[in-house]
Amino acid sequence: MAHDVVRRVEEVAARLAATAEETERLGKLADESVKLVREAGVMRLLQPTDFGGFAAHPRDFAEAVMAVAKVCGSTGWVCGVGGVHPWEMALMDRRLQEEVWGENGDTWIASPYMPSGVATPTDGGYVLRGRWQFSSGTDHCDWIFLGAMLGDADGKPAQPVKTMHVVLPRKDYTIVEDSWDVIGLCGTGSKDVIVDGAFIPSYRTIDADEVAQGELAAERAVRTDTVYRLPFWTMFPLGITAAVIGIAEGALACHLDYQRDRVMAAGTRVRDDPHTMYAISEAAAEIAGSRTQLLDGVSRLYDMVDAGRPISFEDRSVVRRNQVRCAWRAVSAVDEIFARSGGNAVRRNNAMQRFWRDAHVGLQHAIHIPGSIYHSNALTSLGIEPEGPLRALI
Repeated sequence: MAHDVVRRVEEVAARLAATAEETERLGKLADESVKLVREAGVMRLLQPTDFGGFAAHPRDFAEAVMAVAKVCGSTGWVCGVGGVHPWEMALMDRRLQEEVWGENGDTWIASPYMPSGVATPTDGGYVLRGRWQFSSGTDHCDWIFLGAMLGDADGKPAQPVKTMHVVLPRKDYTIVEDSWDVIGLCGTGSKDVIVDGAFIPSYRTIDADEVAQGELAAERAVRTDTVYRLPFWTMFPLGITAAVIGIAEGALACHLDYQRDRVMAAGTRVRDDPHTMYAISEAAAEIAGSRTQLLDGVSRLYDMVDAGRPISFEDRSVVRRNQVRCAWRAVSAVDEIFARSGGNAVRRNNAMQRFWRDAHVGLQHAIHIPGSIYHSNALTSLGIEPEGPLRALI
């Protein structure tokens, strides 16, 4: 059962936490972390049942990601990003699904989706060239989703711009080994990848707009499970924000452990300082509120689809607005408790500083930029239909 995945993660939480330093030092997930996540089944939560997955409720997926991120931010991040890829793979051509999962249902798939390359049409498919940043967990993946712009006869982006998601096996792209040197989420190994003229059969591609709508892609793939009928820009941000909230929960847990018996410079026990106790409770409430709002948003859209009701752009916009706010609220709460953790919190042997760094780097992801999302949602609240760039990522 899907609910058992969270339980299994919680059972191995101490072992996952013990690998966090190694993961950060390696700049990619430690082998033990990969093994524990595989055994728990996190990456198979959104995978279709006919290929060994759970086709789970997205709420269960988000809760599993949070449970991992609470003990290791980098591992939770890779689960949040990589765990959505089986969901999209379920919408692809059956031939591709067989290639990816036919021999091994635990095959992992990387991304990124930013259209940083050009796919030029040729007989039977496309020729792809480009360089992509931020391929989280890529060292542990055998396939990759990449965003691409449709090319013209000269190999330049066709006008108007049309984007697609394309899928390549590991042999068709190069991982740039020295391309991930960062201050947080160090262990995600979110390296650059390069494709130089690889051929992609047409059946390994899908129209990005079709996936964004949800229902159409599910109909074409003959997927009737409710989860596969949800919009891409509901599902993809979910795993990333779940990781950030899980990291915030980990920071809070570290803070509580550290403050329990701490004595401040003036000789006062922290537990007797009303200001610090106030900050702890306020931060805990903010982080808990972020969790609740994130899960509520995806659950409401899931229930709408399950009941046969269409999801409007405004519906998607509200959920995206709240999801962005969840992340910012949780990280702001982490700042409040980190500022009250004392000088020893910045030492490398104190996990608190790692959670603090990871949380802030997680907030840097494009899906957490509030400007256009808030603008678009405000327009819909006024009864005005957003156009052009204001519809992006929603």
